[in-house]
Amino acid sequence: MRLQNSKVIAFAGKGGVGKTSLCGMLIHHLCNIGRRPILAVDADPNTNLNEVLGVKTEFSVSSVQNELKKAGIRSPVEGIDKDAYTELRLLQSLTEARGYDLMVIGRSEGKGCYCDANRMLKRKLHKIQDYYPYVVIDNEAGMEHISRGVLPMMDVLLIVSDCSTRGIQAAGRIAQLVRELMINPEMMGLVVNRAPDGVLNDGIMDEIKRQNLNLIDVVSKDNIVYEYDCEGKPLVQIPEHYPVKQAIVRIAKKLDL
Repeated sequence: MRLQNSKVIAFAGKGGVGKTSLCGMLIHHLCNIGRRPILAVDADPNTNLNEVLGVKTEFSVSSVQNELKKAGIRSPVEGIDKDAYTELRLLQSLTEARGYDLMVIGRSEGKGCYCDANRMLKRKLHKIQDYYPYVVIDNEAGMEHISRGVLPMMDVLLIVSDCSTRGIQAAGRIAQLVRELMINPEMMGLVVNRAPDGVLNDGIMDEIKRQNLNLIDVVSKDNIVYEYDCEGKPLVQIPEHYPVKQAIVRIAKKLDL
Protein backbone atom coordinates (compact mmCIF):
# COMPACT_ATOMS: atom_id res chain seq x y z
CA MET A 1 0.00 0.00 0.00
CA ARG A 2 1.39 3.39 -0.98
CA LEU A 3 1.58 5.80 1.95
CA GLN A 4 0.91 9.50 1.86
CA ASN A 5 4.44 10.30 3.04
CA SER A 6 7.47 8.44 4.29
CA LYS A 7 9.97 9.83 6.77
CA VAL A 8 13.47 9.81 5.28
CA ILE A 9 16.40 9.65 7.69
CA ALA A 10 19.89 9.88 6.19
CA PHE A 11 23.31 9.39 7.76
CA ALA A 12 26.38 11.21 6.44
CA GLY A 13 29.96 11.76 7.56
CA LYS A 14 33.56 11.17 6.68
CA GLY A 15 34.91 7.63 6.58
CA GLY A 16 35.68 5.70 9.73
CA VAL A 17 33.50 7.62 12.19
CA GLY A 18 31.01 4.80 12.78
CA LYS A 19 28.01 6.14 10.86
CA THR A 20 27.15 2.73 9.40
CA SER A 21 27.17 1.18 12.88
CA LEU A 22 24.85 3.86 14.26
CA CYS A 23 22.64 3.64 11.17
CA GLY A 24 22.21 -0.12 11.52
CA MET A 25 21.46 0.09 15.21
CA LEU A 26 18.86 2.82 14.62
CA ILE A 27 17.13 0.62 12.01
CA HIS A 28 17.10 -2.24 14.51
CA HIS A 29 15.70 0.01 17.27
CA LEU A 30 12.95 1.41 15.05
CA CYS A 31 11.90 -2.11 14.12
CA ASN A 32 11.82 -3.09 17.79
CA ILE A 33 9.48 -0.23 18.67
CA GLY A 34 7.12 -0.98 15.80
CA ARG A 35 8.17 1.61 13.21
CA ARG A 36 7.94 -0.92 10.41
CA PRO A 37 8.25 -1.72 7.58
CA ILE A 38 11.46 0.20 6.97
CA LEU A 39 13.33 0.60 3.72
CA ALA A 40 17.02 0.41 4.67
CA VAL A 41 19.40 1.66 1.99
CA ASP A 42 23.14 1.11 1.88
CA ALA A 43 24.24 3.78 -0.58
CA ASP A 44 27.93 3.10 -0.01
CA PRO A 45 29.61 0.97 -2.71
CA ASN A 46 31.78 -0.49 0.06
CA THR A 47 28.76 -2.34 1.40
CA ASN A 48 28.73 -3.29 5.07
CA LEU A 49 25.38 -2.15 6.49
CA ASN A 50 24.19 -5.73 6.02
CA GLU A 51 27.02 -6.92 8.29
CA VAL A 52 25.93 -4.54 11.05
CA LEU A 53 22.36 -5.84 10.64
CA GLY A 54 23.39 -9.49 10.36
CA VAL A 55 21.81 -10.29 6.98
CA LYS A 56 23.22 -11.65 3.72
CA THR A 57 22.62 -9.90 0.40
CA GLU A 58 22.70 -11.65 -2.97
CA PHE A 59 21.97 -8.82 -5.40
CA SER A 60 22.71 -5.12 -5.55
CA VAL A 61 21.78 -2.15 -7.73
CA SER A 62 25.26 -2.32 -9.26
CA SER A 63 24.90 -6.01 -10.10
CA VAL A 64 21.72 -5.17 -12.04
CA GLN A 65 23.57 -2.35 -13.78
CA ASN A 66 26.41 -4.75 -14.67
CA GLU A 67 23.90 -7.17 -16.27
CA LEU A 68 22.37 -4.40 -18.37
CA LYS A 69 25.79 -3.13 -19.41
CA LYS A 70 26.81 -6.57 -20.67
CA ALA A 71 23.52 -6.98 -22.57
CA GLY A 72 23.95 -3.68 -24.42
CA ILE A 73 20.82 -2.30 -26.03
CA ARG A 74 18.95 -5.62 -25.74
CA SER A 75 17.17 -7.09 -22.77
CA PRO A 76 19.28 -9.70 -20.92
CA VAL A 77 16.32 -12.11 -21.26
CA GLU A 78 14.64 -12.73 -24.61
CA GLY A 79 10.92 -11.96 -24.64
CA ILE A 80 11.04 -9.53 -21.70
CA ASP A 81 11.16 -5.78 -22.28
CA LYS A 82 14.42 -4.28 -20.99
CA ASP A 83 12.66 -1.74 -18.75
CA ALA A 84 10.39 -4.43 -17.30
CA TYR A 85 13.38 -6.69 -16.71
CA THR A 86 15.23 -3.86 -14.97
CA GLU A 87 12.32 -3.23 -12.62
CA LEU A 88 12.03 -6.95 -11.84
CA ARG A 89 15.71 -7.30 -11.05
CA LEU A 90 15.71 -4.19 -8.87
CA LEU A 91 12.83 -5.63 -6.86
CA GLN A 92 14.83 -8.85 -6.52
CA SER A 93 17.76 -6.80 -5.23
CA LEU A 94 15.75 -6.03 -2.08
CA THR A 95 16.75 -8.28 0.79
CA GLU A 96 13.74 -9.01 3.01
CA ALA A 97 14.41 -9.16 6.73
CA ARG A 98 12.32 -8.97 9.87
CA GLY A 99 10.72 -5.53 9.84
CA TYR A 100 12.70 -4.05 6.96
CA ASP A 101 13.82 -4.46 3.36
CA LEU A 102 17.46 -3.74 2.55
CA MET A 103 18.64 -2.26 -0.75
CA VAL A 104 22.37 -1.93 -1.43
CA ILE A 105 24.09 -0.06 -4.24
CA GLY A 106 27.04 -2.49 -4.26
CA ARG A 107 30.22 -2.40 -6.26
CA SER A 108 30.51 -2.05 -10.02
CA GLU A 109 32.71 -4.45 -11.99
CA GLY A 110 36.05 -3.30 -13.33
CA LYS A 111 36.96 0.30 -14.09
CA GLY A 112 34.59 3.24 -14.23
CA CYS A 113 32.51 5.41 -11.95
CA TYR A 114 29.26 4.70 -10.16
CA CYS A 115 27.23 7.29 -12.08
CA ASP A 116 24.86 4.80 -13.75
CA ALA A 117 24.30 2.83 -10.55
CA ASN A 118 23.69 6.07 -8.64
CA ARG A 119 21.12 7.18 -11.20
CA MET A 120 19.42 3.79 -10.98
CA LEU A 121 19.41 3.95 -7.18
CA LYS A 122 17.91 7.46 -7.26
CA ARG A 123 15.20 6.41 -9.71
CA LYS A 124 14.27 3.31 -7.74
CA LEU A 125 14.18 5.16 -4.41
CA HIS A 126 11.75 7.70 -5.79
CA LYS A 127 9.51 4.89 -7.02
CA ILE A 128 9.30 2.77 -3.89
CA GLN A 129 10.01 5.00 -0.90
CA ASP A 130 6.36 5.91 -0.34
CA TYR A 131 5.51 2.27 0.35
CA TYR A 132 7.44 2.50 3.63
CA PRO A 133 6.66 4.71 6.64
CA TYR A 134 10.42 5.05 7.28
CA VAL A 135 13.39 5.14 4.92
CA VAL A 136 16.84 5.02 6.56
CA ILE A 137 19.83 5.66 4.31
CA ASP A 138 23.52 5.09 5.00
CA ASN A 139 25.48 7.39 2.68
CA GLU A 140 28.91 6.70 1.35
CA ALA A 141 31.70 8.55 3.11
CA GLY A 142 32.00 12.17 2.07
CA MET A 143 29.61 14.41 0.18
CA GLU A 144 29.07 12.88 -3.27
CA HIS A 145 25.54 11.58 -2.82
CA ILE A 146 24.47 14.91 -1.39
CA SER A 147 26.14 17.00 -4.10
CA ARG A 148 24.73 14.82 -6.91
CA GLY A 149 21.22 14.78 -5.52
CA VAL A 150 21.13 10.98 -5.34
CA LEU A 151 19.07 10.98 -2.15
CA PRO A 152 15.35 11.71 -2.01
CA MET A 153 14.25 14.72 -0.01
CA MET A 154 15.43 14.18 3.55
CA ASP A 155 13.39 14.81 6.66
CA VAL A 156 16.32 14.13 8.98
CA LEU A 157 20.03 14.32 8.21
CA LEU A 158 22.34 13.00 10.92
CA ILE A 159 25.96 13.98 10.34
CA VAL A 160 28.24 11.66 12.30
CA SER A 161 31.71 12.66 13.44
CA ASP A 162 34.35 11.36 15.78
CA CYS A 163 35.51 13.65 18.58
CA SER A 164 38.38 15.20 16.64
CA THR A 165 38.68 18.75 15.31
CA ARG A 166 39.15 17.43 11.76
CA GLY A 167 36.04 15.30 12.10
CA ILE A 168 33.95 18.25 13.28
CA GLN A 169 35.30 20.39 10.45
CA ALA A 170 34.36 17.70 7.92
CA ALA A 171 30.88 17.58 9.42
CA GLY A 172 30.68 21.35 9.08
CA ARG A 173 31.54 21.14 5.38
CA ILE A 174 28.76 18.61 4.82
CA ALA A 175 26.27 20.84 6.65
CA GLN A 176 27.37 23.86 4.61
CA LEU A 177 26.91 21.94 1.35
CA VAL A 178 23.39 20.94 2.40
CA ARG A 179 22.58 24.62 3.06
CA GLU A 180 24.07 25.72 -0.28
CA LEU A 181 22.02 23.15 -2.16
CA MET A 182 18.90 24.26 -0.25
CA ILE A 183 17.97 20.66 0.57
CA ASN A 184 16.30 21.94 3.75
CA PRO A 185 15.75 18.83 5.88
CA GLU A 186 13.34 19.38 8.75
CA MET A 187 16.17 18.41 11.11
CA MET A 188 19.92 18.43 10.50
CA GLY A 189 22.08 17.58 13.47
CA LEU A 190 25.47 16.34 14.58
CA VAL A 191 26.11 13.09 16.42
CA VAL A 192 29.61 12.82 17.90
CA ASN A 193 30.65 9.19 18.18
CA ARG A 194 33.25 7.39 20.30
CA ALA A 195 33.76 10.15 22.85
CA PRO A 196 35.73 9.03 25.95
CA ASP A 197 33.21 8.71 28.78
CA GLY A 198 30.66 10.45 26.55
CA VAL A 199 32.19 13.88 27.25
CA LEU A 200 33.52 16.48 24.80
CA ASN A 201 36.22 18.90 25.85
CA ASP A 202 35.89 22.65 25.52
CA GLY A 203 37.95 22.81 22.33
CA ILE A 204 35.64 20.43 20.48
CA MET A 205 32.55 22.22 21.81
CA ASP A 206 33.98 25.51 20.52
CA GLU A 207 34.63 23.95 17.10
CA ILE A 208 31.03 22.67 16.94
CA LYS A 209 29.85 26.24 17.55
CA ARG A 210 32.25 27.64 14.92
CA GLN A 211 30.87 25.17 12.37
CA ASN A 212 27.30 26.19 13.26
CA LEU A 213 26.32 22.59 13.99
CA ASN A 214 23.33 21.45 16.01
CA LEU A 215 24.62 18.85 18.48
CA ILE A 216 22.03 16.08 18.85
CA ASP A 217 23.93 13.59 20.98
CA VAL A 218 27.34 12.39 22.14
CA VAL A 219 27.89 8.62 21.96
CA SER A 220 30.37 7.17 24.43
CA LYS A 221 33.27 5.08 23.22
CA ASP A 222 32.05 1.57 23.89
CA ASN A 223 34.50 -1.35 23.88
CA ILE A 224 31.67 -3.79 23.17
CA VAL A 225 31.48 -2.39 19.61
CA TYR A 226 35.15 -3.21 19.06
CA GLU A 227 34.71 -6.69 20.53
CA TYR A 228 31.73 -7.48 18.31
CA ASP A 229 33.57 -6.18 15.24
CA CYS A 230 36.59 -8.35 16.02
CA GLU A 231 34.40 -11.43 16.39
CA GLY A 232 32.35 -10.65 13.28
CA LYS A 233 29.10 -10.39 15.24
CA PRO A 234 26.26 -8.14 14.02
CA LEU A 235 26.31 -4.98 16.12
CA VAL A 236 22.52 -5.02 16.42
CA GLN A 237 22.94 -8.00 18.75
CA ILE A 238 24.69 -5.86 21.39
CA PRO A 239 22.53 -6.02 24.54
CA GLU A 240 20.32 -3.02 25.17
CA HIS A 241 21.97 -1.96 28.44
CA TYR A 242 25.27 -1.02 26.80
CA PRO A 243 25.94 2.73 26.34
CA VAL A 244 25.93 2.66 22.54
CA LYS A 245 22.45 1.09 22.48
CA GLN A 246 21.20 3.56 25.09
CA ALA A 247 22.50 6.39 22.90
CA ILE A 248 20.43 5.10 19.97
CA VAL A 249 17.31 5.18 22.13
CA ARG A 250 18.09 8.78 23.14
CA ILE A 251 18.68 9.84 19.55
CA ALA A 252 15.39 8.31 18.39
CA LYS A 253 13.50 10.10 21.17
CA LYS A 254 15.16 13.44 20.44
CA LEU A 255 14.19 13.09 16.77
CA ASP A 256 10.63 12.08 17.74
CA LEU A 257 10.86 8.85 15.76
